[in-house]
Amino acid sequence: MDRLTAQRRSWLMSRVKSKNTKPELVVRRLVFGMDYRYRLHAKNLPGQPDLVFPGRKKVIFVNGCFWHGHTGCRYGRLPKSRVEYWQAKIEQNQARDRENTTLLEADGWQVLTVWQCELKNIETLANRLNEFIESE
Repeated sequence: MDRLTAQRRSWLMSRVKSKNTKPELVVRRLVFGMDYRYRLHAKNLPGQPDLVFPGRKKVIFVNGCFWHGHTGCRYGRLPKSRVEYWQAKIEQNQARDRENTTLLEADGWQVLTVWQCELKNIETLANRLNEFIESE
């Protein structure tokens, strides 16, 4: 049983943002601090990637573990209530993510997905980001 009323839960879920989330801001600050410049949420690209490096043809998506169903992650677990609803919703998100990645790669873009849980180790994440951006 949910400890919030249906109205309160609806209000709370309406506050969940899709852009400028805390994990995204952390990655943006990290990349900017590494002296890389990027564009945000390019509307002309599938999925509107969070960070776009047009000259390098590279994009970065910053995904929340829960919303995108990060397997093997403790934050990616399904809730115990309304399992069918959440499972369908997260599967739709995953299918959309796969489709966007396929479309981008078919157009010659390199795609990196950063998961929310990876922010726990900033040094490892910084190395991963640097390798991705610098790679040919």
